[in-house]
Amino acid sequence: MGITGSLSRLLLVCLLLWPAMATAQVDDPEAQQLLTALAESSFAEKKDVVNRIAGSGDERARTWLEAFAANKLARIESTGQFVIVLSNRGRNWDVESATTGESLGEVSRRDIDTIRVNNSLRSELESILSVIDLKSPDEDSRLTAARALRGNVDDGLADQLPDLIEAETASDVQLALTEALAIYRVEEQGDKSAVAVLSGSLNSEARAALQNAVRSDDPALAAAANKALESIEQKLKFNRAAETLYFGLSLGSVLVLAAIGLAITFGVMGVINMAHGELIMLGAYTTWGMQQLLPGQPGLALILSIPAGFLVAALAGIAIERTVIQHLKGRPLETLLATFGVSLILQQLVRTVISPLNRTVITPDWMSGSVMINEALSLTLNRMYVIGFALVVFAGLMLIMRKTRLGLEVRAVTQNRAMARSMGIKATKVDILTFGLGSGVAGLAGVALSQITNVGPNLGQNYIIDSFMVVVFGGVGNLWGTLLAGLSLGTINQLLEPWAGAVLAKILVLVFIILFIQKRPRGLFPQKGRAAEG
Repeated sequence: MGITGSLSRLLLVCLLLWPAMATAQVDDPEAQQLLTALAESSFAEKKDVVNRIAGSGDERARTWLEAFAANKLARIESTGQFVIVLSNRGRNWDVESATTGESLGEVSRRDIDTIRVNNSLRSELESILSVIDLKSPDEDSRLTAARALRGNVDDGLADQLPDLIEAETASDVQLALTEALAIYRVEEQGDKSAVAVLSGSLNSEARAALQNAVRSDDPALAAAANKALESIEQKLKFNRAAETLYFGLSLGSVLVLAAIGLAITFGVMGVINMAHGELIMLGAYTTWGMQQLLPGQPGLALILSIPAGFLVAALAGIAIERTVIQHLKGRPLETLLATFGVSLILQQLVRTVISPLNRTVITPDWMSGSVMINEALSLTLNRMYVIGFALVVFAGLMLIMRKTRLGLEVRAVTQNRAMARSMGIKATKVDILTFGLGSGVAGLAGVALSQITNVGPNLGQNYIIDSFMVVVFGGVGNLWGTLLAGLSLGTINQLLEPWAGAVLAKILVLVFIILFIQKRPRGLFPQKGRAAEG
């Protein structure tokens, strides 16, 4: 390791001598001189030239060395101009200036002299490029480079890391470098003290190094590694539980959106609306339709889909109430059968007019990706937005029910329809507006669902039974009960699925609700007045 160690130490000295020049750019004559030396020197001499380029402080140094390692740094024979080859297919190669970055178009490959690199020098370049990245003034770039080193540290780089760790000011970067060095020492040197550094790490490379150390012939090293792995496993269990809880809350939020409109209409009118799932489906298809009207603008389409989805579902709900439900008041079984027929009609209508195939709704960029809490836990943004959206809709409904005349009349009709009518409240009008409001909220549920699943004719059927369970569990017509029941059932279902499976988990939740309503027939928060008496 003599040549490698000398090269690495020389590189470190060069880099530490020019920290202030990290983003500088050397004069073009000097850059030309460095590149000329790289092109004309022997392979043995090229190592020294590479160190000079790396320590030059030129912001273009990484680009040059990366191109050199990939055999894409070249010189035009006729002019002596150094270029970087962008595409080397065919007779003419697409190139750009190595010093200015300006595109030079296509040049015949016969006129280009590539600066060659051998395998020995290429392996050296990997470490050199890593160190250049670790000297970047941008913290994110340093952090990315530091994390990439875990499991990829060689002998030469290991000699430099202690000084780089000491010079590093960002704690995240420092921790990543410390772990990278500890992984190297555990794997290559069997260092027991380095095991303690990795005991709390959630990085997969760190766990792999400890798992290899457990099989070591050194009993002390194996015992220390086993203890560290036990500590990591406890943290992983905690993070898996947190992730399951997050997915449970997101599923519960969807259930709340799907059930809250049903809870309102069922509480006011006593109607079991089996077409509620299809109103959810209409909201989801509205979102897809808006994206067809505004191609290339998924964010704007999604925002406009919120009022559009509400209106489409609300109007469909009012149409169902006026044409079917108003003629069947007081006959719950016939209402159930009639609305079930309406649900089949709506499903077939969508299959005929649009397609029986599922449709994909594009998620906007600002809803894509995830928030990384640590290396074992990341929270997807689309589900985070769904949770927030459900809470906003719930808060809006609470304001309507508590602060508006409609809300006052809805509560009056819910508690005692005959008394409300005697006080001058038009119960029929309240029924229409309430059914429209509940249906509109179902449309909002469809808008939210379009961001986490495919949109299809059967979308609503996947949530109608769960919605009824939420309503019964929370208490008919009670918004707070619906919120608590939806979040609870979503979380319980998500906790059961990993070991019971999706079908058995549903069955267990259903059995739990059956047993629960044996003890509390009116749910968590029983309704008062007429609804309680019915």
